[in-house]
Amino acid sequence: MTKLNQLILALAGAALMLLAPLAQAEAPQVQTQVPGYYRTQLGQFEITALYDGAIELDTKLLRNTSAAELQGLLSRLFVGNPKMQTAVNAYLINTGSHLVLVDTGAAKLFGPALGYVLQNMKASGYEPAQVDAVIITHLHGDHVGGLNDASGQPLFPKARILVAQADNDFWLSQKIADGAPTEVQPFFEMARDSAAPYLASGQWDTFSEGSVLVPGIQAVKASGHTPGHTAFAVESEGQKLLIWGDLVHAHAVQFARPGVSIEFDIDQKQAIATRRSIMKAMAASKSLVAGMHLPFPGIGHVRADGKGSYSWVPIEFAPLPKAEKQ
Repeated sequence: MTKLNQLILALAGAALMLLAPLAQAEAPQVQTQVPGYYRTQLGQFEITALYDGAIELDTKLLRNTSAAELQGLLSRLFVGNPKMQTAVNAYLINTGSHLVLVDTGAAKLFGPALGYVLQNMKASGYEPAQVDAVIITHLHGDHVGGLNDASGQPLFPKARILVAQADNDFWLSQKIADGAPTEVQPFFEMARDSAAPYLASGQWDTFSEGSVLVPGIQAVKASGHTPGHTAFAVESEGQKLLIWGDLVHAHAVQFARPGVSIEFDIDQKQAIATRRSIMKAMAASKSLVAGMHLPFPGIGHVRADGKGSYSWVPIEFAPLPKAEKQ
């Protein structure tokens, strides 16, 4: 063997020795997401956002806009068209004396991509049996489907279920359902099925506009999307959060153009007026807002950009400050 060959072999051996630790350090990809919950503090209240999943909504569902405007707004925030990813969120509020769940997600009413509120609630450290009140923004299936398990049995055995009187009277009315278009019939059925075991047990109750549901949580009229669509004003030690339900379905579009509605709005004119009014108020107050279809965790601020246009400013991930013991 020549000296040149010996040198080549030696260099090759050294290279293999250098590469060996890299090969040993390789690991398979985990390919699972972190649990879908996010926690923040509001005064003495602990707020936990719960991720139910995400669906793709067709941009053709949006109204009062042009194809060119829509494409411009969506591409500006890198949102897909014609299918835009839309989150479904719920919120768990621990006031110290009450554990309140705001909406329950969809369960599997709309397929396997949704239905993870319960799983993420447990991952966050809570059990459904600890919840003593479930307050509902409105009776669409992606907000009440998670009240029961797949066999129709209630998942919240100790909770009062609180629904706006106007939504209760609309979605649970057989007379109104009978006169509704065929394509809307499933929404009535979902509402009735979700309510049934709680009506039977006496846990189902209604509230009116302005009602204080538990100390620190008040119902705020936000009609238009549905007749009794409700936001919830949460306040502790002067800190405020408005959980506004389905005020926004397409964040890339409806903040910049609050006059854009969606096919799901029962009264589109009223839904637009409600959105404009609440966005204006939240931008002026600089209070936190949370939305069921804002990108998870769906908590942030509304910034006024002038001429009736707004921007969504999500909160940043941050350590959880410790609330002072009362």
